[in-house]
Amino acid sequence: MISVNQLTVQFGGFNLFKDVSFLVNPKDRIGLVGKNGAGKSTMLKILCGLQQPSSGEVVIPEDAKIGYLPQQMIHQDGKTVLDEARTAFSEVLEMDKRIQHLNRTLTYREDYESQEYLDLIHEISDLSDRFHILGGANIDESLEQTVLGLGFSQSDFLRQTNEFSGGWRMRIELAKILLRHPNVLLLDEPTNHLDIESITWLENYIRDFSGAAVIISHDKAFLDNLTNRTIEISLGRIYNYKAAYSEYVELRRERREQQMSAYRNQQKLIGETEDFISRFRYKATKAVQVQSRIKQLDKIDRIEVDEEDMSAINIKFPPAPRSGTVVVNARGVTKKYGYKTVLDDVDIVIERGEKIAFVGKNGEGKSTFSKIVMGEVDYEGDMKLGHNVSIGYFAQNQDELMDENITVLETIDKVAVGDIRTKIRDLLGAFLFRGGDVDKKVKVLSGGERSRLAMVKLMLQPVNLLVLDEPTNHLDMRSKDILKQALAAFDGTLILVSHDREFLNGLVNKVYEFKNHKIKEHLGGIYEFLQKRKLENLVELERKVKPVIDSVSKQPSAIKQDYLEKKEMDKIIRKASQQVVASEQKIESLEKELEEITSLLANPDHIEKSSGVKLYNRHGEIEKLLEKEMSTWERLNTELEQLKEQRF
Repeated sequence: MISVNQLTVQFGGFNLFKDVSFLVNPKDRIGLVGKNGAGKSTMLKILCGLQQPSSGEVVIPEDAKIGYLPQQMIHQDGKTVLDEARTAFSEVLEMDKRIQHLNRTLTYREDYESQEYLDLIHEISDLSDRFHILGGANIDESLEQTVLGLGFSQSDFLRQTNEFSGGWRMRIELAKILLRHPNVLLLDEPTNHLDIESITWLENYIRDFSGAAVIISHDKAFLDNLTNRTIEISLGRIYNYKAAYSEYVELRRERREQQMSAYRNQQKLIGETEDFISRFRYKATKAVQVQSRIKQLDKIDRIEVDEEDMSAINIKFPPAPRSGTVVVNARGVTKKYGYKTVLDDVDIVIERGEKIAFVGKNGEGKSTFSKIVMGEVDYEGDMKLGHNVSIGYFAQNQDELMDENITVLETIDKVAVGDIRTKIRDLLGAFLFRGGDVDKKVKVLSGGERSRLAMVKLMLQPVNLLVLDEPTNHLDMRSKDILKQALAAFDGTLILVSHDREFLNGLVNKVYEFKNHKIKEHLGGIYEFLQKRKLENLVELERKVKPVIDSVSKQPSAIKQDYLEKKEMDKIIRKASQQVVASEQKIESLEKELEEITSLLANPDHIEKSSGVKLYNRHGEIEKLLEKEMSTWERLNTELEQLKEQRF
């Protein structure tokens, strides 16, 4: 479908690509990967004709229709969401006007046998066929399905586009691209501003898409779920793998091992040759051999290895100072923006050491609640931080809050104190700021580089509560792995607002879902939550439709699916049961200790005065802990019963 032949792109004296060639075939799902600055976005611009190569060519069939979504785009104001999305049908709408005009013309014509009349009939027929092929009869239905699928509600349809944030306006552009029905999709980081439900919808759309797709994404799960090829750009070359991302990583590791082996052998050969030339350069008897070795060196095609990929990176957050057992305690929290209610009478308790995820559609209050925890916005209700809680906060716009006129090194030097000052360069190196990168001014950094720099600033402070709002946006795969490793080792409390399923997987042990102005707690990790939500949707669907199905008539695939869903639900129920048992054991232990202290306090003559005060204080503490644990047990028991109802 698209042929890239001997493509070279130069910037000054530097080759971004050199003589690269590959094909994009019909129905290909290609993940375009490589480190930041490798040229991924440039490649997409060349494929869609927005940028010309220094040499080589890109051959695109005349009938190919390309849909290109860039990372940064220019938005037009003055239209509602629906009207802006409707511009995707400009060709179809013009076609409809032409058909109506021709039909009106025919009503006044009586020269039925003339060639001109027959030509009009043929034109109407051809236009009508194309009109239906392009979906002209279902414009409103397609519009609604696509816009709703990307997370908008029907109440948003008539709102002006300039009322929405950049992320939501990107969705409008994505909707326009999809509604044009291209046969090649070029998507540059399409998931950066999508929530999990919208990402799932987009995955389903692309999976059913009849054309080819080339996707740049730092979302591993997104690439694994969609791609069947991976093209890596490294050191100006193209490496083509017929595999999705995770399999590509393994194949790439094997290739790099072979590459490193060849590199070491070549370096050994070069060293031995240079040593021979050096020793015998001025010996007349060896002149012929020396000249031969010099020619050999000149002919060697030097193997290059990306040094960054060879580096071993291991970073940690500073040890977290110990906080109270309850870190965040919110009761009856309500937040409104004018007439719009975002949070309505929500309760949430976060305890020390928990690592939780905030998930839900954009606009449901995840970032708002994070700001309430930070004390950045007003609200109704009660929200208290626990004893000795110190917060480290990373907001989506954190990278915009830095001084643009100072360098990377100066940015960190201004906030670093104590012994860490001796390790500033090491820390910056761990987040891929190496060599001359540290002397770059902040204003010339890319979005990903600014995000990494903001994260380095955060890591210099010893805190016990990290609140991270979309920390992985604009981070490349390697940087995300580094951050995930550091967060997994963090010994404090973690709140993560993120849509990145792969990043959350294995990192969080509880999920809070923001939906319909409320917050619902889900035990377990992100994939357990997603599976549970899928099951809940299935149960809801069954309640609405109530189909009559004889188990004998089920196909084997349906029986297998039922089995897998029940097996997953059994796993969730077992985990919930274990938590109920653990809570009961804790209650039993507290009751036993309370009974012992009560017995001692009943005989004050047998204890010293100082010990009596301690026992009395401990008695009060246990009563509070017991009351709290009883409340936890009731909640866990209720959730367990609900899960059992879903199971049966």
